[in-house]
Amino acid sequence: MITFPIVDCHVHFWDPKALTYAWLEETPKINRRFLPKDHKEASGDIEVERIVFLQAEVDPAQFMGEADWVTSLAKEDPRIEGMVPWAPLENGDAVRDDLETLAQNRLVKGVRRIIQFEQDIEFCLRPDFVKGVQAVEDFGLSFDICIFHPQLANTIEMVRQCPRVRFMLDHIAKPGIKDGLVEPWKQELKTLSEMENVWCKISGVATEADHDNWTRDDLRPYIEHVVDCFGFDRVAFGSDWPVATLAIKYPAWVETICWALEGCSEEELRKLFHDNAMAFYRLG
Repeated sequence: MITFPIVDCHVHFWDPKALTYAWLEETPKINRRFLPKDHKEASGDIEVERIVFLQAEVDPAQFMGEADWVTSLAKEDPRIEGMVPWAPLENGDAVRDDLETLAQNRLVKGVRRIIQFEQDIEFCLRPDFVKGVQAVEDFGLSFDICIFHPQLANTIEMVRQCPRVRFMLDHIAKPGIKDGLVEPWKQELKTLSEMENVWCKISGVATEADHDNWTRDDLRPYIEHVVDCFGFDRVAFGSDWPVATLAIKYPAWVETICWALEGCSEEELRKLFHDNAMAFYRLG
């Protein structure tokens, strides 16, 4: 088990009474307010030293409001040292004004425009979207990639068009764990990892398995493959809390990763659970 303070670089907070989250209406188990104090309670005996907030699919018209709201939370809980808000990257060069505004907030370390919900499998290759992604680097920001595994092949092509951008792949590209699918995710992840500007977040894995019947053995091959591909220098821990609570409790997720990577060194664990997130998101 972890014996040192960790950095959780994938945390969501939301308040349905303050902002609008249409998707929560379809997920009643977590359709309530989740705040930093709830995260602290959920993490139990695990000491979370720093937190990076990830946008929570607020109504797109409220993305600046979400960033302001999280900024106010950070004033109350200094563990929130980073933020990855939403940005309308599909607007191409027109998104630059939004990126400039966001980048003025010292907490903003990167942006995310979720791809996983797009019906068009080639959405991430649309010229204006690629231009929007390319623009984030001009403002000193990174881009978090959130996709389902069938979108991985086109994501690789998008990344190739953005060699100057630093990417963090969320949730190991959401492989089909529930259905026991390994390929082509396995080979495509390897291809993506060969681009040194891409890092991978070990997060959201249990939620891709059968929520009620998964075992640690179901998750282990996927976690091991991520580390085999990216090494311990380009992986980072994320809880994906509170979404992950649909399938796993916070301490159990930490324990599962440690179990899956049994035999690794203390230094390697510190990179995964602390140092790499500090470096990628420029914390501290």
